Amino acid sequence: MKFSAVTLSFLAVQASAFAPINAPYSRVSKTPINAQATSVILEKTSVLVGASSAIADRVAGRKSVKIGEVPDAVKEKIDAVFPGSVSNRELVSCVFDKLSARGYGRTSLVATSLCCDEVTRVLEKDFGVVYNDNFHMGGLAGFPFGGVTSFGAMASHIPDGGSCLVVFGPHVGVDSDGNVGTTERRGRMQGGACCGSAVAASGYVAGVLEGDAKMIPSADPTQAQQIFVSNMLLPHAERLRDADDKMVELPYALYDAQKDMITEIIKAGSGAVAGNGNIALLGGIQINTPPGSTDYFLPLSFEFYNNKGDKLDDLTL
Repeated sequence: MKFSAVTLSFLAVQASAFAPINAPYSRVSKTPINAQATSVILEKTSVLVGASSAIADRVAGRKSVKIGEVPDAVKEKIDAVFPGSVSNRELVSCVFDKLSARGYGRTSLVATSLCCDEVTRVLEKDFGVVYNDNFHMGGLAGFPFGGVTSFGAMASHIPDGGSCLVVFGPHVGVDSDGNVGTTERRGRMQGGACCGSAVAASGYVAGVLEGDAKMIPSADPTQAQQIFVSNMLLPHAERLRDADDKMVELPYALYDAQKDMITEIIKAGSGAVAGNGNIALLGGIQINTPPGSTDYFLPLSFEFYNNKGDKLDDLTL
């Protein structure tokens, strides 16, 4: 396959966004599990004492990992630029509490639309403690590349009489010094961009806005997802250019682009959820933190739909 000069230039820009940053980084598992108590993940829910045996067994069967508080510089930055963020533990606890009141539990299935990056798997594992394994809908930067087809497939996997929870959103790193847009990587002496796909896309849209780059058609299958992410970010080019901190604004812009897309998927595919099943849709920004610290999540929407695609409620956390 031969690539045009424009495509080759685009690929070079994308690759540079993933270049390492000079910092001695490493990463450990952050899943906040305590094998001696179900209260680790559910400590703030009203069902803590009466947690089902299925959940108790699930939590007890997971390896205990010591999780520390995030460094002061990291927490201060998160509070300043992503106000309203909660730890993964708090998020899962609150979501479990809200959805338990609506019949969610053993017959529920979680679907995620999160980035391919391995650091985003932590949130899936945390939800898996109470809802078991999840269905993947996402790709680069967290966009729901599986579309209506993957939603329909997921819906056909929901246990009889059950409902689903869809969790979506971009992610962003905050390093040990409080810098936004970088993250630690296991076994590497140098860190890198987080989200690398998003940073690459932001460079592309800046070039298009300033006239230094041309829009890339999506004909190349080897770069299909990255080209899609870049073009979906184009409507937010001026917003990113004018931001006080582009790395802070970037995940917010990506969330807005993804929210429109996932909402259309829900409306188009909701009929595949059988019986009286419902769809809970949780969207926000994942925040990846330094080694030994819990990740955070900024919830930006939490909606409840029936299987006709009608939004029944806006839930709060």
